[in-house]
Amino acid sequence: MRITSKGQVTIPIEIREKTGLFPHTEVKFEIVNGKAYIERSEGGSARTDMIARMKGKATVKMTTDEIMHLTRG
Repeated sequence: MRITSKGQVTIPIEIREKTGLFPHTEVKFEIVNGKAYIERSEGGSARTDMIARMKGKATVKMTTDEIMHLTRG
């Protein structure tokens, strides 16, 4: 894995999913004995924030029963 000229690196999806590093997650870096560590910052969960941003965005007006009927045939 390489660091780009802008100092960016892609975190593999497997690592992001296992560690909860979702889009817009605040992270912090720490140097310990010459090694760099990344971890989620304290505060709200990125997944919770993502769900909050999606609230009210649906464009289809269906009841829960109608949706369940569609998904279960």
